[in-house]
Amino acid sequence: MGQMDLFQLKLFQRMSERMGWLSARQAVLAQNIANADTPHYVPHDMKALKFVDHLTEVTPVAQMRTDAMHMSGTTPRAASIEDQKSRKQYETAPVGNSVVLEEQMVKLADAQHSYQLMTNLYRKHVDMLKMALGRGV
Repeated sequence: MGQMDLFQLKLFQRMSERMGWLSARQAVLAQNIANADTPHYVPHDMKALKFVDHLTEVTPVAQMRTDAMHMSGTTPRAASIEDQKSRKQYETAPVGNSVVLEEQMVKLADAQHSYQLMTNLYRKHVDMLKMALGRGV
């Protein structure tokens, strides 16, 4: 009996993508923290992964009205330009550095927590598959 490649399952592909993104974000935030005293350094962050972005890749399903009394579906409004603008730095040191250590540490803790959550979800789903296949946990 051959081995099953878990990455053939979309769930594991998405969890792996998320873990990769979180690893990259931790590296970016660590770079920000390392350059907290570098003159004119501007902190960076990664664009957040959003579930909505994945939905745009999926072919939309048209709703079918089976009765004239049924309401027709609505389309959600597109995000405005204001929603898409990134927040400007609110604090800049006299040497032009805009790294706020507290802010970076909170972001780093959030990334670490999210990564731990993903590893726990990954492990639980593997255990669930093992149980379903009768191999125990």
